Amino acid sequence: MQRGTSRGGFQRSTILVRRICLGWLLGCAASPVGAEPTPADVRMTLHIPAQDLAHALDQYSHATGVAVLVDSQLSRGRRSLAVDGEYTAADALRRLLGGSGLMARYARADAFTLQVAQVEDVPEPPPKQSAESIAVSRSYATAVQAAVERNLCRSPLTRPGSYRALLQVWVGRDGVVQHNRLVTSTGDVRRDNALVESFRQFRIDRPTPSALRQPVTLLLLPESSGKRMECTTWEGVSGG
Repeated sequence: MQRGTSRGGFQRSTILVRRICLGWLLGCAASPVGAEPTPADVRMTLHIPAQDLAHALDQYSHATGVAVLVDSQLSRGRRSLAVDGEYTAADALRRLLGGSGLMARYARADAFTLQVAQVEDVPEPPPKQSAESIAVSRSYATAVQAAVERNLCRSPLTRPGSYRALLQVWVGRDGVVQHNRLVTSTGDVRRDNALVESFRQFRIDRPTPSALRQPVTLLLLPESSGKRMECTTWEGVSGG
């Protein structure tokens, strides 16, 4: 959907603007009438259900007073996680965006835009000998599979075999997953939330190859597919 045409003939994509004014867009520090910037350390009780991301952001903005500028094309087809409990505005936003594949870019403490998740720069590990580098590259896929299995087998809710899901993860050079996106639902909201949470700060025990294309796509299949992960190796890891 597009809105109007400028004098130069250029069309602008429709954007969803929540509690924000033209003065801010032009770089002025005008705030919504009656709204005070929310201190980063103030905790508040929020009840925002898992839903279409655009609607969730609208509820988040009204509840916290934080201004949200969102390109409707960017948020389309994405869902939020539920935010239910006591959080700071920043912590609530991180949870709400979990699994969406998007990240916040703050313009100021009480206003942000969204962008596609990107891997933040992490110091590159010390150079390795060429033979060792080749071995690391060849074993990376195996390391990823082992780490994913260990991670999912920690909880009966995420234990693989009974559901199908497609996820994307963005991995830093140090092997830590910085962002993730649940592309297809498992069909269970509780499992979706648990799955996304399990990949928060998830670590792969190998340096990330510099040539790795981001994001990495993970396909989890049910037992009926004939291809499934085995949790027997990790029995007792978390008491699950």
